Amino acid sequence: MNWRLRYLNIYQKLIEVRKEVPYLQKESEGHQYKYTGSSQVLAAVRKKLDELNLLLIPRIVDTNILAETVDSTDKYNNPKKTTTYFTELTMTMTWVDADNPDDTIECPWYAQGVDIAGEKGVGKALTYGEKYFMLKFFNIATDKDDPDAFQAKHDLVEMINQKQITEIKELWTGLGYKEPDLNKQTAKLYKKSLVQLTEKIAQEFIENLKSMKDTKETA
Repeated sequence: MNWRLRYLNIYQKLIEVRKEVPYLQKESEGHQYKYTGSSQVLAAVRKKLDELNLLLIPRIVDTNILAETVDSTDKYNNPKKTTTYFTELTMTMTWVDADNPDDTIECPWYAQGVDIAGEKGVGKALTYGEKYFMLKFFNIATDKDDPDAFQAKHDLVEMINQKQITEIKELWTGLGYKEPDLNKQTAKLYKKSLVQLTEKIAQEFIENLKSMKDTKETA
């Protein structure tokens, strides 16, 4: 290590990391879009973090898991149930200067992950959280924001959030519909349960429900 760098404080070291990666081009490719993969982000900063003896310690403070089950049929028209698990993690990401372990920076953070089987929800949320923490903490620019659609299995996207879920349920019941029928409607419109919707599609659904409400009130 450059001895000058060794005597920097933790803030100065993190600035050195930020200087190293001002921009990332989307290299991975999904079915429709290119995106910045988790491994690409980590590879971009790992060497400099090692050089500066910086450690990032993630810690889960709280978890919230929502499960939604949708009734459908398979290709043989047999009844089928699919349960989707939406995992939310409240986290802290702590930077530690290994040259001076008392020199730390603790950052509150949030992550989310969606899984069908259920057991991978936390892992997906941690991958999502680490990737976006690096991008946002170091102000790393990419070509454009990742699109709101499912990408390859190693990359996660912005999914529906709890605020949107609550708003959709309130609008839906306010229109006189029963909450248990909500998943049937999203499955009909988008081929997904409520918690499987992306943030963008959820917002579109909210606007449609608001439009229905306005029409009903003026009728």
